[in-house]
Amino acid sequence: MASCGFPDIFSWIQSLPPVTQWPTTSMSISICSSSSSQPSLKLTISQNHQTQKLSFAIAADFNLPIFLWTSKQFKFSPQSMKLISQETVSSLLVNFIEDVLRYGSNNNNFLIKFLKLDSIANFGDVFNLSFVTLLFLVCIYEAPADLRSGCLNSIKNYLANCWSRQASKSLMKVLGSNLEEEWMRSLNLAITNWIVELQATQRTLVKTPSPLFSYAFSTFGLWKVQLYCPLIAMDIANSSSPSVDERLQFSLNYHQLEGVLQFNSKVIVQERWIDVMLNIDNIRCDVISLVNERLMNERGAGVAEKHFPSRISLQITPTVQTNVVRVSVGKSSENPAREIGHEKGIEGSFEPPNPYLALKVSAGETITMSLKPWKFEESVYGYSAKLNWFLHDSVDGREVFSSKPSKFALINPKAWFKDRYSSAYRPFTRQGGVIFAGDEYGEGVWWKVDKAAMGRTMDWEIRGWIWLTYWPNKHKTFYTETRRLEFREILTLTIA
Repeated sequence: MASCGFPDIFSWIQSLPPVTQWPTTSMSISICSSSSSQPSLKLTISQNHQTQKLSFAIAADFNLPIFLWTSKQFKFSPQSMKLISQETVSSLLVNFIEDVLRYGSNNNNFLIKFLKLDSIANFGDVFNLSFVTLLFLVCIYEAPADLRSGCLNSIKNYLANCWSRQASKSLMKVLGSNLEEEWMRSLNLAITNWIVELQATQRTLVKTPSPLFSYAFSTFGLWKVQLYCPLIAMDIANSSSPSVDERLQFSLNYHQLEGVLQFNSKVIVQERWIDVMLNIDNIRCDVISLVNERLMNERGAGVAEKHFPSRISLQITPTVQTNVVRVSVGKSSENPAREIGHEKGIEGSFEPPNPYLALKVSAGETITMSLKPWKFEESVYGYSAKLNWFLHDSVDGREVFSSKPSKFALINPKAWFKDRYSSAYRPFTRQGGVIFAGDEYGEGVWWKVDKAAMGRTMDWEIRGWIWLTYWPNKHKTFYTETRRLEFREILTLTIA
């Protein structure tokens, strides 16, 4: 933790002397300073001798301190040589996590239980990262304006470095998947609020450091990449105009992308070579609201106005290719089916005196065409396997991420992208995301590897791009845009 430049809060708490040796009723450590001319933020621990309880607080160190956050109270024993017990440290960590989650829009009660501290890898790093994350949110929501900017820039850098990247994997494992999603929604809601404030006051675009929102791991033949990114932090690939009305802008800003990439890996040892197989298990992309439905309807254009996935592109590459002989891919999905039929004739009438004699002929032509909304393509570049999913406009067949509909289509209530989350023919889930499962894209990729690699651990780089597009759903507007996220992760596989 010391290498990241942030004080090691876990070690400081562990090394606190017994209260009988305190010169005053409190001890403190400086945790952030925006500039030499501004007061710093301090973490303070105070003791109440009558109740024999301790409490922690984050305070702005003015002449009269301003307390921005206060913890629960914890029992201590005046006779103990170790002030903070393991039980107190664990309870304090739960306190950090609960208060981070409370800053989110979900008001559910969270059940948080941990294993014993000695069974959690890098517990000190997990503790410190949880505290830094809480400090980040406290600065956004509670800190005075003259302190907020400088401190947030410093804390953002701490959260973006390699120490945070490793500690976040351990923290996510401790939280479990359900709390992990709530944690990231709470964090990204705060980041969105911060960026909205900066754009309103400084009129600048602020990027979110991607290492904070993605991580990967490989175990038991499963490769998994988890992605989180607030929509406001994604790059704009194209837009119809620079202006958008305020209510729609609120709706578009207050969402986050949640992505999961899962692959099944398998090593098959042949007589003279080794096959490394990689099959798609699940590719999921969801666009999730960061605020509740009531607020989205009051301040925004409604819950139905948000981006949707329009393209997903992945490139999977062995980082060291000395022992790689070849790479093979499966077939791409079939071209869109087209059905064309003709009916021709002449229409007229002749009514002679005899009512039983008549002539009637019709003429006309009908053409029907059906298009698959999603097309999957596989290709090879060197020893890289490239996987691409493209969403197409079901009317004209154009790729959605790189085009925009006509103004007539934007006002046409029967266009395919209208009521796109409730129509029976929607290309998305009802929640607004997409799922590509292995039963449809299961042919996978395989590399032939020289047997000299036997027993070694090889790294594969997964590099990806995700495009999210907005076309109006129920809101009356001509505004359209596409945003893009790029990520890069390394996954390992032992050749055995």
